[in-house]
Amino acid sequence: MLCLATYASAQQAASPANASPDGDAPHDNSVAPIVAAVPASSQLRQAGEDTRTQYPAFLTNSYFSINLGYIHYGFSGQQLEPGYQVQSIEIPHFAARIGLFGHQFFKYLSAQVSYMRPIRYVVYRNVNGDQIRRQISEAFGGVTITSQLPLNSRVSLYGEGGLGITSRSGIEIDGTTVVRDAHFASALLGAGVEYHVNRTVDFVVGATYSPRRQQFRQPPTRLFTTGIRYNLRPLPAAQVEDNRRAGFIFPENLVRAGFSSNIFAYGLNDFFSQTIPVFWGGNVEARRGVTLAYERNVFHTRKRFAFDLGGSASYWKSGGDNEIFRTLSVYPLLRFILFRTQPLDLYVNYSLAGPSYISRTVIDGRDTGVRFTFQDFIGLGVFLRKNRRINAEIGIKHYSNGNLFTRNAAVKIPLTLSLGYTF
Repeated sequence: MLCLATYASAQQAASPANASPDGDAPHDNSVAPIVAAVPASSQLRQAGEDTRTQYPAFLTNSYFSINLGYIHYGFSGQQLEPGYQVQSIEIPHFAARIGLFGHQFFKYLSAQVSYMRPIRYVVYRNVNGDQIRRQISEAFGGVTITSQLPLNSRVSLYGEGGLGITSRSGIEIDGTTVVRDAHFASALLGAGVEYHVNRTVDFVVGATYSPRRQQFRQPPTRLFTTGIRYNLRPLPAAQVEDNRRAGFIFPENLVRAGFSSNIFAYGLNDFFSQTIPVFWGGNVEARRGVTLAYERNVFHTRKRFAFDLGGSASYWKSGGDNEIFRTLSVYPLLRFILFRTQPLDLYVNYSLAGPSYISRTVIDGRDTGVRFTFQDFIGLGVFLRKNRRINAEIGIKHYSNGNLFTRNAAVKIPLTLSLGYTF
């Protein structure tokens, strides 16, 4: 989301400064040497063919946000079942709230889907003298309506309210419940202040409240955050036309087949989840699998960034008991072109929180939750040939429900090789 904001903002800011004196559309001079070095047949398209340099209707006036802050909830010995005592409780307070997708319907009325959780979970230490640290994972989802009250051209107050989902994993010792699982719906309320930096970026300070639920001995939760919201405002016509005429190929449709195997173990998964923690690992390890996928590009910038929507169907075999399971997914995809040359374009992509169906919930003896989950993947690939019709990619994948359900043994997908065709 931050990269999307950076690329779009940078291009929007750069275009007017590079406008030609004779009134032509703004032009990025840094692109010229690359265009000249690549044959016209491989890079240039007829003007007017590409309509994907303006945000599509469902993205126009939509927004994404990321917020960090302080979470407070009063976990104590009251969450323990009768007969149990705890020596100490660690309650980390650093937390995050992400606006996964929001849309502004009217000038002062919006709706959004959000996800919030502590960075580190609550830990019960030394229950009944066992000298063990036991973690309670917790996450919150929300669908809320937001309304703004402008104070001036830069500052607005906002209030939000809607449906919240609280999910808490409990503690069991030798098959006996010590802290109960909790999964319930409730109200989710919030308020705060927005500072409008420009037409696309807002700085937000706010508070969010989820009430207690006595049935599960769940304390009330208060989250105080500050962060940035990026708004996808319609791009200026000159910028849209300039990006369209730049001549760089962004394939509109891509179909591909992938094969996954643990023949090289899970070193890449571990590297990106532990050494450089930009992705996730998993408790369940897939041994091998096959995937069929289709992706359609719905927006791209002048040269570097593309946003796609995709769907996939996969068949997997687990690494422990050779259990077969299947997944169906739809997903957003962010693609960043690293460099362009005459024979190929090299890119990295990242997909987050693609809603998915998983056919088996207990795999290799581990409970993955329910049949609803999310798909995430990260990859490195190329588009080949002068018309960029051939695609090849390697990557890793992950399935998890984000702790929105009380059980969440995530699935780790090993190195995947995909081959595709664009049209």
